[in-house]
Amino acid sequence: MPKRSTTCPLCEAMCGLTIETDGARVLSVRGDPDDPLSRGYLCPKGPALAALQDDPDRLRAPLRRVGDRFEPIGWDDALELAADGLHRVAERHGSDAVAVYVGNPTVHNLGASIFAPLLMRALRTKNKYSASSVDQLPHHVAAHLMFGHQFLLPVPDVDRAELFWVMGANPLASNGSLMSAPGMRGRLAAIRERGGRVVVFDPRRTETAVAASEHVFVRPGTDAWLLAATLKIALAEGRGLGALAPHTERLEVLRDAMAPFTVAEAAARTGVDASTIERLARELVRAERAVVYGRMGLSTQRFGGLCQWLIHAINLLTGNFDREGGAMFASPAFDAVHVPGGLGIGKGGFARWRSRVRGLPEANGELPVATLADEILTEGEGRVRALVTSAGNPVLSTPNGARLGRALETLEHMVSIDFYLNETTRHASVILPPPSPLERPHYDVAFHHLAVRNTAKLSDPVLTPPDGQLADHEIALALVERLERRRGALTLRRRATLAALRRLGPVGIVDLGLRLGPHGLRRGLGGLSAAALRRAPHGVDLGPLVPRMPGILRAWRHAIDLAPPPLVEDLARLRASAPEGELVLIGRRHLRSNNSWMHNLPKLVAGKSICTLLMNPADAEARGVAAGARVAVTSRVGAVEVEVELSDAMMPGVVSLPHGFGHDQPGTRLCVARAHAGVSINDLTDETLLDELTGNAALSGVPVEVRPR
Repeated sequence: MPKRSTTCPLCEAMCGLTIETDGARVLSVRGDPDDPLSRGYLCPKGPALAALQDDPDRLRAPLRRVGDRFEPIGWDDALELAADGLHRVAERHGSDAVAVYVGNPTVHNLGASIFAPLLMRALRTKNKYSASSVDQLPHHVAAHLMFGHQFLLPVPDVDRAELFWVMGANPLASNGSLMSAPGMRGRLAAIRERGGRVVVFDPRRTETAVAASEHVFVRPGTDAWLLAATLKIALAEGRGLGALAPHTERLEVLRDAMAPFTVAEAAARTGVDASTIERLARELVRAERAVVYGRMGLSTQRFGGLCQWLIHAINLLTGNFDREGGAMFASPAFDAVHVPGGLGIGKGGFARWRSRVRGLPEANGELPVATLADEILTEGEGRVRALVTSAGNPVLSTPNGARLGRALETLEHMVSIDFYLNETTRHASVILPPPSPLERPHYDVAFHHLAVRNTAKLSDPVLTPPDGQLADHEIALALVERLERRRGALTLRRRATLAALRRLGPVGIVDLGLRLGPHGLRRGLGGLSAAALRRAPHGVDLGPLVPRMPGILRAWRHAIDLAPPPLVEDLARLRASAPEGELVLIGRRHLRSNNSWMHNLPKLVAGKSICTLLMNPADAEARGVAAGARVAVTSRVGAVEVEVELSDAMMPGVVSLPHGFGHDQPGTRLCVARAHAGVSINDLTDETLLDELTGNAALSGVPVEVRPR
């Protein structure tokens, strides 16, 4: 039977796959031992691609709403219906009355990631939202303010580090997040085998914490205090900026800003002993090759922007920035930050405008999704009356999702590009299903920028799409063409441009990016192109991370701003903050779960339910809660009933629910997921709790009450 090499498109790890097929059937999915990044590693989600391909609930043709039900519709009619409604709303109420939400799977999809921005621009709206503002916006804002570009995101050089601080992250479940690093268990074990240490700071003793050298409980939302105290020690005792000193500015402002912060106050706020903070900070300062990494638990809290700034500053002041074993930048073959010709990611911006209802800041052309429901429900000029969603399920993935679901019911028109009829798309007027992951080409434009080793891999579709199926880029281009025709803007030149893009397609654009990139054909014979990568189906190894920062800064004519004014000013909010509550809620991630959209695959939801409330035994005893009992969990915005699981892995005063469940809503077509519905953590998270600086949702540290049922 034929075997094909490809890359798993489900998360950031970019694991290599070997897939055996028989015609249109997938016979097996295994890890590819010849993949230079993953080296045969594969998590349980990869083999589930076969079940996803065969899932009877996956949509193969467009649907339109007729009353309370959906019926099939042809592609031409579906695209006309979609464009008609969007144009009608824009004509009556203005372009900003149409909003767009881009979900996480979009960035894992080559055609969608390249062509969705074209559709977003064609909508001519300021109401753009994405999963970034429930996930990673603080990273981008800190990068923009410090380095001059939203996507200059350093990653830990874990394969050469001797001390690795992991804060609010669980890479054994995520395989790295904003750090593409498959097989993290082996990578962490290698640090310890070479005499190094892994220290995990987290309010839960996660899988990563169990595998670490040391685990430290930290109260949710207080990490900035610990980081500020550590930075103050680094300023006094660290190696300094070294070769990067000429490329930095405002060191004295940073020093003055950290002066009020003390280890004693950090201990009082975080629940970490002062002696532990001092010991670990000095260990970090003195380590030869060390790096601090902070992810979801730090980004999705009220001080996410401060946390990411302070992490960069610590890595800089300990001499571990742009240095082997520290925080480094990848050298991607398709460098979307530096590629010429308009093929790349823009530098971004911050607070150039604000949302209509709550005045929340724009970041990189988007508004915080925590205010999307406000923009739909609040009367007045600019009210959102139509929505386009791309591969997202914000009803389950954004704060106070129940309120957003009620808001979606009021829309005049909604278009969803998605192959599931889920908790969000059930509100759509028309659903346009793209091909399955195995029916499209794959190249990770974004995640090679975040990889712990430089590699490149282009894969053609493993399976042939069914006749009549439109590819992701064809769906986007068809909508753009129809919208511009209705506006009278489909000029001869515009027609020619769209036709050229259709012929070029996503692989053609990747080919241009490769040729123009740092390893491309313009660098001499043997350089990379699409053809060259096709001759290397397992991918090519471009070597370890190398120092790049001075060249990057010269290219952007920018110095590293150690103390950007918006971040320095936000320290006053940190100092004025108070504890969130007696009991606070955090999320958690499981290796078998992929946000909300793969719970319809039997193998991934088999066995004991993972949708339980983890609770410390002391907290349970104080509330009369027994192991295995059902409890009511309430917050300001809602309540859920769920089984409790007692564990001393939870810090006292903290409870945890997994993300992505809540599949009991009517009108969906997710038979397996409904049978394992669970509850949605985002029926408890609060849309008014934000990192007020960046606008990112504060999903971690939500005050709750728990009582027995």
